[in-house]
Amino acid sequence: MASDSQSKLQLVHKHIGVFPDFPKKGILFRDICPLLKDPAALTASIDLFEEHVKKNYPQVELIVGLDARGFLFGPLLAQRLGIGFILVRKKGKLPGNTVSVAYELEYGLAEVEIQEDAVSPGQKVLLIDDLLATGGTLFAASELMRKQQAEVLGCMVVIELKELNGKDRLKPHCVFSLLQY
Repeated sequence: MASDSQSKLQLVHKHIGVFPDFPKKGILFRDICPLLKDPAALTASIDLFEEHVKKNYPQVELIVGLDARGFLFGPLLAQRLGIGFILVRKKGKLPGNTVSVAYELEYGLAEVEIQEDAVSPGQKVLLIDDLLATGGTLFAASELMRKQQAEVLGCMVVIELKELNGKDRLKPHCVFSLLQY
């Protein structure tokens, strides 16, 4: 099984594109588009998330995907686990009554929200996104869950940019990343 997981990780890694100086000079952009384009690589990523969840969080009740790339991985994982999926969206994108949290970005302020009835008090949730950089969006999503009295079991990402220390901002939540750069 360990070698199977290792081969899946290698397949995922092989399908991450790298673009120097995008979106600006000095940034090394990690692109998940090749991963999404390849059915075997996408399946491998969901397999790895599923293995992690089943081993560590059998009590999870909802997968919470972050706008917008968490929407790509979250529903696939939730379907595999036989549980629900909810959206954390940018402010103004959801109908009905919503609950929101404002947070700081390196270039200004932003707000994320969920529908008021998306999660119930006490529900056990896992957050998922494609990338962990500074941790701002995942932190805001965890604050939304806290505000709704849900229990965040942990966070999951495809890619973690270790040098930006986003994991530190998310403590005490555990972060599981498929790939670290």
